[in-house]
Amino acid sequence: MMRRRGAVALLAVLATAFLAAGCAIPTQSAPSSIAPSKVPFDLLNPSQPTTTTTLPKPSSLVPVKVFFLNATSQLQPEPRVVAAPAPLNSIIDTMLAGPTVAEAAGGVFSAIPSDVTLLGTSMQGNVVTVNMNAAFGEITGTSTELAVAQIVATVANENGNGTGVIFEIDGQRTSVPIANGSQVTGPVYVIEFLSAGT
Repeated sequence: MMRRRGAVALLAVLATAFLAAGCAIPTQSAPSSIAPSKVPFDLLNPSQPTTTTTLPKPSSLVPVKVFFLNATSQLQPEPRVVAAPAPLNSIIDTMLAGPTVAEAAGGVFSAIPSDVTLLGTSMQGNVVTVNMNAAFGEITGTSTELAVAQIVATVANENGNGTGVIFEIDGQRTSVPIANGSQVTGPVYVIEFLSAGT
């Protein structure tokens, strides 16, 4: 009986030793290469992770009209688009940028020189004050009336024909000519430029 128990115990020890040897982590003194067939495919051809960048939506564009002059010096509306919410400053700046090449080829022009800039606008009731730089005050002759007409028509188209416009140069109120030749300190209205076309 004792021999049989001893034999069973010995077999159990040998079996345990055999299993432990089979589960041991092999050790090597130097690195060895692995056959490509045993390497997972994704490790053989690694690819960069793909990322998706969400770009902000482009600003909504609002269609507006600005006024230039045609070949007979009559007011000529032309379409433009400006970024929403289409502040009056942006609309006037777009007009000050002048006609496009195609418009100019068709005889459209501006009486406002390219060095004229808008310094700002303000509104009180139905009157808009436009503050221009000193270059606006250097416009002479009939071009002055036409330049005023362009600005007044552009403002009125955006804010309504009943909108009056007061002109400032470098923050100082100034008089401007209207179609009948009078100089007024404003406000001036688009109806006063009917002879310049509307």
